[in-house]
Amino acid sequence: MGKLSIIATPIGNLEDITLRAIRTLKEADLILCEDTRVTRKLLLHLGITTPTSSYHAHSTDKKSDSILGLLEEGKHLALVTDAGTPGVSDPGGELVHRVREMFGNDVTIEAIPGASSLSAALSVAGLKGRQFVFYAFLPHKKGRETVFKTIAGDARAAVFFESTHRIIKALESLEKLIPHRRIAVCKELTKKFEAVFVGTPEEVLAEISLPDKAKGEFVVVVEEE
Repeated sequence: MGKLSIIATPIGNLEDITLRAIRTLKEADLILCEDTRVTRKLLLHLGITTPTSSYHAHSTDKKSDSILGLLEEGKHLALVTDAGTPGVSDPGGELVHRVREMFGNDVTIEAIPGASSLSAALSVAGLKGRQFVFYAFLPHKKGRETVFKTIAGDARAAVFFESTHRIIKALESLEKLIPHRRIAVCKELTKKFEAVFVGTPEEVLAEISLPDKAKGEFVVVVEEE
């Protein structure tokens, strides 16, 4: 039977990849990618020529069955996402579930850990958070305010991802519900325009609202009560 390697890739800075990840990407028979165009840029940077194939949220059951067939043939497959660790806010977890459901322990599934925007944000936030709840990406519309109310009513720290288009509205919701709790907004972690804003929602909102400050990808950390 085959092997499935779940490989974390850089979240921005291409130097943030492990030696083990590089070796495994070279050794694999095929690399399954969220977006082959994104992954090929990384592979080109690393000088890796392993074939690639797409596997993403819109992949069909036929594609999944094909992947299962390759594992049954004894192939070594590597699974990567565009950035970070597969299975965290992407369909990688569904593939792992199907592999375990079909093969049990007959197929080796190994974790090749690496960069994570979640742990990176917690490490630089400097906020109290012995226990935290990770919300990944919040709903765009339906249920969004319910999540913010849940965060406000929970004494534990909270972490969630947010986009350029919704970061201001997210901070406005936090300002309304938990004006006294400190937050950290981590922008473009490991990238050229990396920045971390820490303070009350009102203080951070004042900084983020400045021209160009609200552009990028964000990880928001809410301090525990």
